[in-house]
Amino acid sequence: MKRVVVLPDKAGLAEGVANRFVGKLAQLTQEGRPVHVSLTGGSMGSAVLAAAADHGWAENIDWSLVHFWWSDERFVPSDDTERNAGQARAALLDRVGVPAGNVHEPASTDGGLSLDEAADAYAAELARFGTDGREWPEFDICFLGVGPDGHIASLFPDRREVLVRDRAVLAVRDSPKPPPERITFTLPVINSSVRIWMVVSGADKASALGLMLAGAGPASVPAAGAEGTARTVVFVDQDAATDVPEDLIDPDY
Repeated sequence: MKRVVVLPDKAGLAEGVANRFVGKLAQLTQEGRPVHVSLTGGSMGSAVLAAAADHGWAENIDWSLVHFWWSDERFVPSDDTERNAGQARAALLDRVGVPAGNVHEPASTDGGLSLDEAADAYAAELARFGTDGREWPEFDICFLGVGPDGHIASLFPDRREVLVRDRAVLAVRDSPKPPPERITFTLPVINSSVRIWMVVSGADKASALGLMLAGAGPASVPAAGAEGTARTVVFVDQDAATDVPEDLIDPDY
């Protein structure tokens, strides 16, 4: 079951999620094993990462154990400001010294690969870290944003990508949200994550969030299909929380 944590505003949302993120990474890296994190893009995704980099506990994390991935990426030049990876590097990765080999970034248009080749290469990179018979790692934390239409990653409503179950990574063309070409995880990869943390802000997301929590199908509201194996938490600000059922709000997480 999805649980909802309501925070007062965008700044409080970024700070609250960053607190939990840094604390969980500090705990997980103390176990001395590789930790896999899937990131998302957008302004809130970057705000959470920047707050994590500034956090006093960040120095307690063994960043050499943390591997970073992206549930989707824009297929644009590597220096394009639309790149999720570039935003994450500026906000966190370059600031805390994550080893280059731990940053698993999908190819860009200037990497010499076509869109299909880039998707296949990303799937092959995932497979290098596959566990338990899966061709991808088990993500300890998978961050997701939710669009006003209910999309997650680059899985958009009423499109074939959200229904694919036999692939890890897909090339997306003619995306309803620009840029048109993207690379995305499929739902099976997302749903093998131990923890899925959705970070949602703004009144324009309230309707999609309400539909997701009301049990809409993933074909029409892809966010409804995201479920972590241990926990699925939706962190929202007050503006996005207007349609959240009271019984789903978790004041203690």
